[in-house]
Amino acid sequence: MKNTKLFMFAACALLLTACGKQTVKIMTPPDASNRVLFGAEQLQTTLDKAGYQVMMQQGDTTFSDPEIKTILLTEVNDTTLEKEGFHITTAGNLTKVSGRDGSGVIYGCRELIDRVNDSEGKLDFPEELKDGPEMVLRGACVGLQKMTYLPGHGVYEYPYTPESFPWFYDKEQWIKYLDMLVANRMNSLYLWNGHPFASLVKLEDYPFALEVDEETFKMNEEMFSFLTEEADKRGIFVIQMFYNIILSKPFAEHYGLKTQDRNRPITPLIADYTRKSIAAFIEKYPNVGLLVCLGEAMCTVEDDVEWFTKTIIPGVKDGLQALGRTDEPPLLLRAHDTDCKLVMDAALPLYKNLYTMHKYNGESLTTYEPRGPWLKIHTDLSSLGSIHISNVHILANLEPFRWGSPDFVQKAVQAMHNVHGANALHLYPQASYWDWPYTADKLPNNEREFQLERDWIWYQTWGRYAWNCHRDRTDEMGYWDHQLGKFYGTSDENASNIRVAYEESGEIAPKLLRRFGITEGNRQTLLLGMFMSQLVNPYKYTIYPGFYESCGPEGEKLIEYVEKEWKKQPHVGEMPLDIVAQVIEHGDKAVAAIDKAAGSVSSNKDEFARLQNDMHCYREFAYAFNLKV
Repeated sequence: MKNTKLFMFAACALLLTACGKQTVKIMTPPDASNRVLFGAEQLQTTLDKAGYQVMMQQGDTTFSDPEIKTILLTEVNDTTLEKEGFHITTAGNLTKVSGRDGSGVIYGCRELIDRVNDSEGKLDFPEELKDGPEMVLRGACVGLQKMTYLPGHGVYEYPYTPESFPWFYDKEQWIKYLDMLVANRMNSLYLWNGHPFASLVKLEDYPFALEVDEETFKMNEEMFSFLTEEADKRGIFVIQMFYNIILSKPFAEHYGLKTQDRNRPITPLIADYTRKSIAAFIEKYPNVGLLVCLGEAMCTVEDDVEWFTKTIIPGVKDGLQALGRTDEPPLLLRAHDTDCKLVMDAALPLYKNLYTMHKYNGESLTTYEPRGPWLKIHTDLSSLGSIHISNVHILANLEPFRWGSPDFVQKAVQAMHNVHGANALHLYPQASYWDWPYTADKLPNNEREFQLERDWIWYQTWGRYAWNCHRDRTDEMGYWDHQLGKFYGTSDENASNIRVAYEESGEIAPKLLRRFGITEGNRQTLLLGMFMSQLVNPYKYTIYPGFYESCGPEGEKLIEYVEKEWKKQPHVGEMPLDIVAQVIEHGDKAVAAIDKAAGSVSSNKDEFARLQNDMHCYREFAYAFNLKV
């Protein structure tokens, strides 16, 4: 029987060779995991598109025909590899992809896929290559939140329903998103919501707490199971975020309570409901982690400690006990509006798989290297003994134009990794977080543009440098020139102008906000305008005066600069007039570069026109701001 199969395979290979198509065989072990099989499928799809005839073989992994290009995928217990790392070797017609685990095999396959795509279909595989990620968690978030309150609800209160989030139930869109994460070497997906439990689980003791109708609940169960299963086979961990203390509306009404109260004390009833909600969630979705925001909820930091150690952690353990499991899913603590160190000191003896998370530099992007007290928060958290996550949050100052500076992103991730001690990345969408999955662009016939299509470079830059931020700058310029050249159908040399436009325009909004704007909070979308009083004295609008302004390079706000000029005092650091002069220069260079590239673009012309328009918008904004200052 075995000889018959080999004969048939050889006959098919000879026939395909006669037809002009080169045959490639992909072999996987008989006990291959779902992740290994997924990597094989991804590789097969790429080779099919490149014009190869692909033969899949699971079981016998003996390299028997040196005339046929063969790729062998295996998991190996190689401790010289990082977790999720891989080792590729090529000798003759045999290429081996050995992963430290299933995810390592996926990323090894992605390395081969990228080489096929970047070389116009050639099988130019390395003789030997070992690689693995620098950051442990590399992920992006999707918000199940809206800009407007639902009737009868407060902030953050958004049950999972088709009316509020029709895209949540679109399986095809989720597959595209998950595949994008894999392609960019990301391994985590965060879902942000105030109180997701009442949309996803039922409680025996509180059946009335369910916040959606029975039909929607069944849809939510099916969708969440689908999403987590599809994510798992791609090596992606789903992490559900929630705020404290929020109660479901029907639960609150049943007991005559408010759904949320920032001065609410912890009560046995509320603690019991929350603990049982978390336990039911963990029991039902054991491969899902939790991201906890203790801030904006309780009276004191001591309450935060009690809530985390006596309600949340016990709830997770109750769920694991119901499953008969001891392996802990990741539990992430958001440092926002709490004493994260105090909470972690109390929690680490109780639960080991803990992470901390903090905003990288506020709810905007102002600098690639936060300094001062902001830096100290990150370094303090990264020294606790658990993994610290940098959260690139909201990006209020980048709305609504395209932004994608490889140089800025690489420097930012280097600062996270080398200076702050962070070993994980949590990435918000570049724009329109509140309007996922769409952008702000207006297309013909009232069509909407998807963020994954418009902002591909946003995800690709952060993903690339979260994997390895220590790449040579000259090599990186060539890499991005090639990526942009492929996308826009032009030479690498001409595409370098597009990269330059991205990098020059990428300095404008960060520099302006850190020098003139409200650098903490999303109460000011810089590119959409600001009041004169905000321009003159942003301190009046800042929640924590004197703290967040120290995030960026040392310098002076406009009100400080004028006072020192009046008093003839010396100036220190970045000056307002210097910054507006710099952003004009950045704008001029961005427009000159993008206009120079326009003539030779042959692919995605409509999207290039929108990018070109955004570069002109950035330049006009820089000039307008200069005149205001």
